[in-house]
Amino acid sequence: MKYLEQTFRWFGPQDEVSLADIRQTGATGIVTALHHIPCGDEWSVAEINQRKETIEDAGLTWSVVESVNIHESIKTGSPERDKYIAAYIRSLKNLSECGLKIVCYNFMPVLDWTRTHLDFRLPNQASALRYDAIALAAFDLYILEREGAFKEHAPERQAEAKHYLDKLTADEVTTLTNTIMAGLPGTDEVFTIEEFRQHLQSYMHVNQEVLKTNLAYFLQAIIPEAERMGVKMCIHPDDPPFPILGLPRVVSTEADLRDIVGFAPLASNGITFCTGSLGANAANDLPGIVERLGEHIHFIHLRNVQREAGGSFHEAEHLNGSSDMFAIMQAIIREQQKREQAGRSDVAMPMRPDHGHKLLDDFKRNTYPGYSVIGRMKGLAELRGLELGIRRSLGME
Repeated sequence: MKYLEQTFRWFGPQDEVSLADIRQTGATGIVTALHHIPCGDEWSVAEINQRKETIEDAGLTWSVVESVNIHESIKTGSPERDKYIAAYIRSLKNLSECGLKIVCYNFMPVLDWTRTHLDFRLPNQASALRYDAIALAAFDLYILEREGAFKEHAPERQAEAKHYLDKLTADEVTTLTNTIMAGLPGTDEVFTIEEFRQHLQSYMHVNQEVLKTNLAYFLQAIIPEAERMGVKMCIHPDDPPFPILGLPRVVSTEADLRDIVGFAPLASNGITFCTGSLGANAANDLPGIVERLGEHIHFIHLRNVQREAGGSFHEAEHLNGSSDMFAIMQAIIREQQKREQAGRSDVAMPMRPDHGHKLLDDFKRNTYPGYSVIGRMKGLAELRGLELGIRRSLGME
């Protein structure tokens, strides 16, 4: 039986967490992307090979591409989407030619994962990421002043949000705004309020049903091509897994995931199983999702969140939070057993410790939010031990 492949996310040469650092964590695989290439542009073979050689020269393997981002015109279904889908397919072809066969992506409108606080201090003074539903409402109602927002937030939440905002200093308002308006991971892009309002305008007629239809259109165009190339596509769940700022969500529940794999029922059409994103919704049965949809999982993000009252949550230690990481890991190992019995070649699924607290000397580095080195190394060590312990308990060692 093969263990999960232990991987670490790296944001490229500008990342303060170096490949040499990552090698010392015990991870063998790298999860990265060509973050400097604008969303929608084709990735060339030369650019891909240059990054691949950098990783291999450090004694590591480029295991997963995360992410080949999807242009907004594909999500909104605009007339130019076919041009961007064609460029996306060319990027997949070039990745395949370079030996890269697992591609993670998401279908979240405008924003990637969203938090309200990037330095939430835990009792031990470690720093975590947090999503405060009241802070988000304060931004939505009184800073962004989004049309229709008052219809979506209950009167009690409106009052909580106003009280919250009134206590903030001008600098704290700016920090909240910049935190929510952050662009894609691996970039320093921050939308202005006016830019974000323009993006919202482009989604005026895109509700959940339309967005899901546009996702189906995208998958039905790319998955047959990916299948021919031997590339496994794996969609990342929405984070958080519910609508925010008037933007719909279509990858938030088990039912959503079932719809997605059904849109293009080929082996290449799969899932990034992110326990942090899915775990923020208490209705999601994470071990059950693995049991019922495990055959479609191509990539695993293991992270825990502590759900709070009123829709808020913060990122917890990997083994301590609202999700039962023991039960999740046990379900993943059982999925591996099924794959081995079926003769599948993808038993050693790539797994990375998703996000991590800032600990100890992490505070001396200017790392991307959630991507400290010591915090993630701690998470990886805990997950590695959990996997070994479960395998021993099942008599697999």
